[in-house]
Amino acid sequence: MNDTPDAVDRAEPAAVAGRIAERREQLGLSEDDLAHQAAMAPRYLHYLLEAGPAFDPGGFVRIAAALGLSRGELLEGRADAPPGQGGPGPHPRLLGLTEPECWELIGTHGVGRIALPLQPGPVVVPVNYVVDDRTIAYRTTERGAPAEGTALSFQIDHIDEYLGRGWSVLLLGTAHHVHDPAALHHLVGLPGAIPWAGGDRTSWIRISPDEITGRRLVSD
Repeated sequence: MNDTPDAVDRAEPAAVAGRIAERREQLGLSEDDLAHQAAMAPRYLHYLLEAGPAFDPGGFVRIAAALGLSRGELLEGRADAPPGQGGPGPHPRLLGLTEPECWELIGTHGVGRIALPLQPGPVVVPVNYVVDDRTIAYRTTERGAPAEGTALSFQIDHIDEYLGRGWSVLLLGTAHHVHDPAALHHLVGLPGAIPWAGGDRTSWIRISPDEITGRRLVSD
């Protein structure tokens, strides 16, 4: 997480004020309590929340300390927080994506989520995938592999936390086990073929899509 003057310049006052309010509530502090612990007048704290970190960087260091946060966490949020902490952008709108746009966004490889129809209910797990001739393929353990012909879904997305924009692509298809030696050799050589989770993941599953749809979130 960046703790630099650039981080101060990038910090949106409303987003920082939101993180401060959320943290205050977690700690059971009123705004006056926070002002006291940060050694500043309540009126000045209120002004800082509207003006933003660029007005008084040192004041926000004291606020962060009073909340038990690092300066970087206060300015930019937790590095390991789930996406969407920053909230939507102004006037958000959802736009549909064409199939070619979906494949372009998916790229050649990445990390997505696969939904498997297990019992007692569906299970969603992250996997790193490769794209091969308009199909998705991924590696898993023999135990974790779905049965041949299983109907499943695969979802990939991206969120721009700073701008409040993003996209999501959903693929509905059928699972097929890859056994052909030439096909396996080809898949292993593709970018992103090495499983992030490590371990003995020798089973390759190819998802042949029956339908692919996507949406893009934009804001003014």
